[in-house]
Amino acid sequence: MESAREWIKCDESAKSLMDRVSMERPSLLLPPPLHRAPLCAGNVVEIVGPSPSAKSYILLQAAINCILPKEWNGIHYGGLERLVMYFDLDCRFDVSYLSQSLKRRIVRAQGPDSHSLVEQDTHLDEVLFLACLKRFLYIRCYNSLEFLAALKTIRPQLQTESEGHGIGVHFLMFDSISAYYWIDRAYKPLSSAISNRKPFSLQSITEAVVQELRQLLQFHPMLVLATKPALLGLEFSACHITRKQSSSPSATGMLPLSRGAERFLYREYMPSAWQSFVSHRIHLRISDETFADAENRYLPIYITEWELPPLSYSDKFTVRDEGIFLVV
Repeated sequence: MESAREWIKCDESAKSLMDRVSMERPSLLLPPPLHRAPLCAGNVVEIVGPSPSAKSYILLQAAINCILPKEWNGIHYGGLERLVMYFDLDCRFDVSYLSQSLKRRIVRAQGPDSHSLVEQDTHLDEVLFLACLKRFLYIRCYNSLEFLAALKTIRPQLQTESEGHGIGVHFLMFDSISAYYWIDRAYKPLSSAISNRKPFSLQSITEAVVQELRQLLQFHPMLVLATKPALLGLEFSACHITRKQSSSPSATGMLPLSRGAERFLYREYMPSAWQSFVSHRIHLRISDETFADAENRYLPIYITEWELPPLSYSDKFTVRDEGIFLVV
């Protein structure tokens, strides 16, 4: 009886429990439109949309939320102060956008409502700025073999960076995951009589990438965010869509995106190994509407739709110099 009392004896207060859990599993602080789904470490989120649909901007804004500290020198920045590992697979990473967006976030938190670069540099905390950039781990790959080699050798680097900074990698980002799709698809492997190795193909390289990612997430749980360009069909009328839906989805290979009178048809083209690896998928597309900001600039409005999990509502958002904002 005494042992039972000792076993159920409280050894931790509710406050200490919440503090410990928040340190071990901090909130993700994801920007719109990723804030809708309940995401956690180990999830794989695919951000799909035509170009342009702000896919890369969403990644960079999420990265800024991650590398900023929650507080610095008594000033609240609201970040996670964690590491981000960013794979630039299509070699279109814009370091100037990351730098300027980070500067604006720092200056805005410090108080002055400044938009000019001169005033930003005047109020910028250089020590904080450089500390944030050091938490952004950048890797560029030029083909699938380099990408696979990087994944196979990345585990020691993650361990070294985590020990050096005293914090772990929170986000693993790929922009874009299908960058080598057409090259790998067109590749013609050598005859099996010439080589006894497993032939290089789109399917085999994708399976190897997914296998490495699964193993990586077992040792280093992270939230995976991957962009992917969409292959969209033309808009169809409601009656045309009804006729299309009567046929087998496997025969058409097309998935309807929106629920209005006119809809886009999205064609899934990544191999099944990657499709089964994805836990969440959000579709983006540009709207015919625009948003007028305070400077009378007309900014494009983007529309979202969650496929995994299927949500009954969609968001509208726009991209400004200060970040991503929902449009009501």
